[in-house]
Amino acid sequence: MKASFLLAAGLLLVSAANAEERLPELPRLATAPGDLSVIGISSGGYMATQLAVAWPERFQGVAVLAAGPWSCAQGGLGQALGQCMATRRGPPDLAGLNVHLRDYQSRGLVGEAEELAALRAFVWHGEADSVVAPSLGMALAEQLAGWLASPEEQLKVVQSPGVGHGWPIESNERIPHNQLAECRSGGGTHILACGMDVAGEALAWLHGPLEPAQAISSTQLLRFDQTPFDARGLGDAGYVLVPEGCESGGCSLTLALHGCGMTEGQIDEAFVRYSGLNEWAAANRRVVLYPQASPSLANPQGCWDWWGFAESTWQLDPLHDTREGTQIKALMGMIERLEEAAEEEE
Repeated sequence: MKASFLLAAGLLLVSAANAEERLPELPRLATAPGDLSVIGISSGGYMATQLAVAWPERFQGVAVLAAGPWSCAQGGLGQALGQCMATRRGPPDLAGLNVHLRDYQSRGLVGEAEELAALRAFVWHGEADSVVAPSLGMALAEQLAGWLASPEEQLKVVQSPGVGHGWPIESNERIPHNQLAECRSGGGTHILACGMDVAGEALAWLHGPLEPAQAISSTQLLRFDQTPFDARGLGDAGYVLVPEGCESGGCSLTLALHGCGMTEGQIDEAFVRYSGLNEWAAANRRVVLYPQASPSLANPQGCWDWWGFAESTWQLDPLHDTREGTQIKALMGMIERLEEAAEEEE
């Protein structure tokens, strides 16, 4: 009897501990489907373009920091390293990538050309980037210009001298020094102390004039359970910033994608707290979704899947850069959850 009682008590304690550890689900916030953007850095920049090309009718705009052309890796890690980060294999073949795009469009794997032509796009690259060659950012800009209906009105390209690989911010006294990286050399958290507000510049280009940025409450940043959106390479938890008043619906949404080495497990909450997006979002009724990738043997740096590692090993041509991509499906699932209205309590 005593042993049974102790076993039952132990099970109750384990159950209580698991309940405490269980993360809340991603909330249903009835976000506005017509005002959706995606912004990403490095591998997150490649994924941002993959999302926008796969579903251009869903996105108003895409912002890409320190990344190269859409589908550059062509499903191969060697290609990714040799032509899409460095250019040892020569520059990307933009004409060939356009043929690839048209093939995908003919099979319904990405959005139609007319929908793609309507996007707004922002491209940024540091000229001192030693991780992803700056010429690759300009190749992306050239690629986008060939797709957009009016590039001079829809595309903004920014090159920053003396800035390395990472996400530049306007550093201030509220950000711990150990959460910042040096502007030119990068490394560390990849949050670059450059005195440059790329988040505000990108959002203003994609969505028009903004209300001035404002400080946020830490309670507005929710850590949620990502496991319902199962996909190879995703972490167990993600983050979402919910500005005051957005719980009742009608706010806009931006998806923010970290780069390699920038997951929660690698740099804690540096990216989700100090990117600069939150302050603009709080002032402009914009929810920010920060999904998290996860390091693995196939993906030791916790990158987003821009070369096909998350697809089936038997696929000769992985569909990671299409609507069928496992990570793209998961990310779109998160967006759709946020667009749903909250369930009414009985």
